[in-house]
Amino acid sequence: MITTDDQPTTGLEARGLVRDYTLRSGLRRSTLHAVADVSFTIRPGRTIALVGESGSGKSTVARIIARLETATGGGVYLDGQPAPTRGSALSRYRSHVQMVFQDPFASLNPFHTILHHIERPLRIHHPKLSDKQIEDRAYELLERVQLTPASHYAERRPHELSGGQRQRVAIARALAPGATYIVADEPVSMLDVSIRLGVLNLLADLQRAEGLGVLYITHDLATARHFSDEILVMNRGRIVERGASDSVILDPQHEYTKTLLDAAADPERHGQLREEVRSGG
Repeated sequence: MITTDDQPTTGLEARGLVRDYTLRSGLRRSTLHAVADVSFTIRPGRTIALVGESGSGKSTVARIIARLETATGGGVYLDGQPAPTRGSALSRYRSHVQMVFQDPFASLNPFHTILHHIERPLRIHHPKLSDKQIEDRAYELLERVQLTPASHYAERRPHELSGGQRQRVAIARALAPGATYIVADEPVSMLDVSIRLGVLNLLADLQRAEGLGVLYITHDLATARHFSDEILVMNRGRIVERGASDSVILDPQHEYTKTLLDAAADPERHGQLREEVRSGG
């Protein structure tokens, strides 16, 4: 992408990401191409869904964006600037880009209170705040993720909360540094079906209210359609289809996308929807 002073790059951008792993078996070595030439840009206030089966490489992309892994090739850019990999510059990057993990129980320390989980990133990224200001902000964050009243949850520990409540804590923790971009890696796949929609609606509400950019990693095409503005379909480390959410779901062009849709729901219904789109119905 070419930019000028009149047209600055804004957003969180992946440019030609590559991630290879060396596999060893005795004296033999082979290379696993987990991610191959993946590019996209997440704009403020927009959601991109990265969709694919397990092993497609989508979580590897998420970890590279969050700077938990290093790309073999390509790069990550925030507002046109290369994302750092170490030092204080990395800390500043992470104050803007935070990750919500798949398992809300494993991502929270069972020995600490909910208040501790929210206060810790505030202390790290906002060292000038007083103890009282940190506590007030932590309570405010709990309220923002609809854990109300905050005092009811602050002194509890993760095992005392439901899966959906724990994931709301994880979202509050991600917002604590002042994040403007959220990388959500299968954030509802381990939750009961009955509470998944509530967590996704919370993310959507926060995105609209605060102009967050969201990378939503999922294998669920239904939630990808309703929660995202754009869908990228990933297979064997590559993006095989991309487009507006409705277009990709209702009129898929790639055979792999069609296979995912047919495996996810009633093929006859998908055929009917495709015909409605083509006929303008």
